[in-house]
Amino acid sequence: MPHAQLTLISHPLCPFVQRAAIVLLEKNMPFERIDVDLAAKPDWFLALSPTGKVPLLKVGLSDRADAILFESIAICEYLNETQGGASLYSDDALCRAQQRAWVEFGGTALTDAWLFLNAQDLVTADDKKAAFRDKLQRLEDTLDQGPYFSGASFGMVDAVFAPIFRYFDVLRPAVSQPIFDNLPRVSTWRASLASRPSVISAVRDDYAVLFQQHLVKQQAIFAGSILG
Repeated sequence: MPHAQLTLISHPLCPFVQRAAIVLLEKNMPFERIDVDLAAKPDWFLALSPTGKVPLLKVGLSDRADAILFESIAICEYLNETQGGASLYSDDALCRAQQRAWVEFGGTALTDAWLFLNAQDLVTADDKKAAFRDKLQRLEDTLDQGPYFSGASFGMVDAVFAPIFRYFDVLRPAVSQPIFDNLPRVSTWRASLASRPSVISAVRDDYAVLFQQHLVKQQAIFAGSILG
């Protein structure tokens, strides 16, 4: 639908929003971005979002009423199916199913990473760090040539994991690097994603500052570990 007007309703720290933003940027689609305060959700947002969460994608069409999409993967797959350029999934049905399974795996990895970063005590931090590193080890055993998850082409699995790795890119190396020690394939993949233009542009320039403010508010033990 090349003539659709796209509006991404967003929060500047949300990793699920970043997935959608990355896909929009990969597809080279113009879009408007509107950030909402999730601590004081406006009525217009609650009227649009069945879950009260971001992202939402407003799809403005000339021949019918505007549509609202919610849930990040539903948004990403809609964009992948309707916008031009190379697909972010394999053409092979088996490979495509495997990629979708790793997308789901990315959700559990994100949960472990988030709980680690927001931990208020070392016991919780160490537990979630171990759980996250276990998932990284599974990825290490799966990755092959790179530079992306499925090889030379950037895909949906990359769009899912890029926001997770971004957290560790803004942490001081003393905190982040031990998590990636002895994981050379994952580390190379992480670096490739960090330098991808769509990944860089998926967040605001003040992302690190906002993330630090969030950790301070949460009284997280890593609040002082954000790079200046």
